Parts: sequence; C-alpha cells; structure tokens
Amino acid sequence: MRSRYSAYVLGLIEYLLATWHPSTSPGELELQPVKWLGLEVRDAASSGDAGVVEFVARCRNSLGRAERMHEVSRFVREGGRWYYIDGQFPADAD
Repeated sequence: MRSRYSAYVLGLIEYLLATWHPSTSPGELELQPVKWLGLEVRDAASSGDAGVVEFVARCRNSLGRAERMHEVSRFVREGGRWYYIDGQFPADAD
C-alpha cells in the first residue's frame, strides 16, 4: 500500500498499473493534478494470499482545496507479489 501511495506522489503510472491485478486493472491511468500530503494506514490484515488495507490519504487538489480519500482496499498475493484488486469507500464522516 505504501509503495502505491508513493507511486501516486511521484506520478509513476507504469508502477501503479504493474501492481494492479490484471482482472481489475483499468489498462490506462491518468493521474489528477494533486499535491499529496500524507498517508495514514488505519488497519491492515492478511489471511493466506488475501489482504485488506484501510487507509486515509490527504491531498490538495488543483484549486488548493484539501481532500481526504478514505478507502478499504483489497489485495491478492500471486507469485510472491501483492496486487491491488479494488477498494471501497466507507460511508463515514471521518
């Protein structure tokens, strides 16, 4: 999870796509112009080759407005590597 956040910060689209599971990968990715401010990993758990990470990422959008992205992401390990499957956005009031 931290490596994918770092890839978003650095604009490493190829890395993001390479760590996205082929079954859910968008194939192409265009990043929004934001300034990433931090990542808080709230919870992480794995069972065998499946994992879940809950995180909050903070950023400023192109208008300078602060935003938070709260996601619970699913990962799967294949061939010793973890791949992002998808994420859900909890309906809470951070």
